[in-house]
Amino acid sequence: MADVIKPITKLLIANRGEIARRIIRTAHDMGIATVAIYADADADAPFVHEANTAIALNGRTTAETYLDMAKVLDACRRSGADAIHPGYGFLSENQSFAQAVIDAGIHWIGPNPEVIAQMGDKLSAKKLMQEADVPTLPAIEITESTDINAAAAEIGYPVLVKASAGGGGRGMRVVENENELADAVAGAKREAGSSFGDDTVFLEKWLATSRHVEMQILGDTHGNVVHCFERECSIQRRHQKIIEEAPSPAVTDEVRSRMGDAAIAAATKLGYSSAGTVEFLLSGDDFWFLEVNARLQVEHPVTEEIIGHDLVREQIRVAEGETLSFLQEDLSINGHAIEARLYAEDPQNGFLPSPGTVAAWEPSAVGNARFDSGVETGSEISTEFDPMIAKVTVHAPTRREAAARLARVLETTRIQGLTTNRDFLVTTLRTPEYLAGDTTTDFIDRVQPALTRAVSREEQMDAAIAIVMESQARNRAAAKIVRDMPSGWRNSTMPMERIGFSIADEEVKVEYASQRDGSFRVVIDETTMTAIPHACGDSHVDVAIDGRRVTASVDRAGDTWMVQTPTGGLELIEQPRYPRPGGEDQGGGLMAPMPGAVLKTEVAPGDTVEKGQLLLILEAMKMEHRITAPRGGMVEAVHVDEGDQVENGQLLVTISDEDTSKGGE
Repeated sequence: MADVIKPITKLLIANRGEIARRIIRTAHDMGIATVAIYADADADAPFVHEANTAIALNGRTTAETYLDMAKVLDACRRSGADAIHPGYGFLSENQSFAQAVIDAGIHWIGPNPEVIAQMGDKLSAKKLMQEADVPTLPAIEITESTDINAAAAEIGYPVLVKASAGGGGRGMRVVENENELADAVAGAKREAGSSFGDDTVFLEKWLATSRHVEMQILGDTHGNVVHCFERECSIQRRHQKIIEEAPSPAVTDEVRSRMGDAAIAAATKLGYSSAGTVEFLLSGDDFWFLEVNARLQVEHPVTEEIIGHDLVREQIRVAEGETLSFLQEDLSINGHAIEARLYAEDPQNGFLPSPGTVAAWEPSAVGNARFDSGVETGSEISTEFDPMIAKVTVHAPTRREAAARLARVLETTRIQGLTTNRDFLVTTLRTPEYLAGDTTTDFIDRVQPALTRAVSREEQMDAAIAIVMESQARNRAAAKIVRDMPSGWRNSTMPMERIGFSIADEEVKVEYASQRDGSFRVVIDETTMTAIPHACGDSHVDVAIDGRRVTASVDRAGDTWMVQTPTGGLELIEQPRYPRPGGEDQGGGLMAPMPGAVLKTEVAPGDTVEKGQLLLILEAMKMEHRITAPRGGMVEAVHVDEGDQVENGQLLVTISDEDTSKGGE
């Protein structure tokens, strides 16, 4: 009897942000209607508007919305959807949810629940891989009866404390010695329980200088399994990937063949269908199994770019009962693809999340890049969810070209209004080590790419002049009388206009005056220039400065001017003409580096603390962040309690100056 194909007509995406938009795009291309679900903070998000139907989950947190199985299933029933795609994260690797979807007679776009259960527990996954003769690293589960010090000594330091469920770097801690172990285990368990609802953790040998290499696998329900070659994901911070590429610069044809065979063996052992990833650590020509991700990976675009196939399309076809549209011999590697994850985070503040409003979002038109984003201008990056703004992918004939083009795409993309890792990604892609393929997992600590780009004085001056031109044009357009009179025109000799800006720790003071021919005389740093505006007033400035053409995008939010130049973004703070009243000096006050919840306080008034000592733990975006003392001294006051929600910049702890009578450094 012929195989029965059950076409999908309406697909609910049990996710949000960029992955929801990405799934919607393929579904619409296949003629499938889509349904979005959304938390309160996502009500106006782009993915909600792009779906054919959207259903509110009526909640704020992940637990109240995207992790609430009953709400998601109810939304599916109400919408009439006949399929659910879970994306990645949230319920994508939840066996109970997958089984509930199937039991409800709804297509589940993913591997079967038994496989999810086996691979969702990283410890059981290791045992299965050992049975399949896939090499694994030594690991020991931590239970109530485990002597963690003895277990770590048996494995050998450094060790990795790792959550058995979930992923994304949550519930992971690298431990160098016994003194750090107990706190690391406790913190990993808390984070794992909060993120995945399962606080099981284990110890695993940590290879500090290995590479993180993974094999994309695809299977159908007819017994066909293929691998789509490898991706390297070694550039990480906080155990979370930020730059991925395919193929790996370190994988030879011989290693690729062996690793591919191991991935196929793993998939065959599991009876795998749909898309998944087998992750390995690679050192030299040796590799060890890490885990199987029984879902679509964040970084799947780089694989799509080098093989020329849509992995989401294959997932949907497999769920409908179709066979894979290609076999192993049909696949080959075409060129090189690199993806960078653009995050709302502050590299200069330990890569802590920096939520806020996206005041300007304008993807670059150069480099023919692929943008998988969850935002538009005006979107909000919430403290409740992952701070990723977009994934930017470039495909080129060679790795060096791909890296150069991606760096250029990133620096010409306009993303303003909040702090991002954009400049850090650009500097990383341009380091000699990255271009040489020297990309082990310790890359960031070892190479230490510049956290921000260097901004020349000329670029600062150009930005200030662009602001003056834009401001003059806007003022002229807003004038209620004599609107035809040239901006700044006077019928007598007047002093030059003056305006000052601060850029980080520097200042730019501009003097300018309109000339009768429409040009402007501009003085900065005692240098006199002639500026001729060719276009301005609509946020896009084109001005000739002493014959040198300068273009920029310019917008204003309060006293902040946001400028995008051809080499990157700048924010200039307009200085008031007169001092503003008010504003207290907080002195020894320690402020919250981001919005979040106080998980734990470690000090009390009267305590003496040393520089680097833990003061309290904040939770934001499902990650724990340790707030430590910036210097030694006495705790005068603790301004928050456990469980408090705090805002960015809120006063947390006040520390007096260290007693200098005892001597100092």
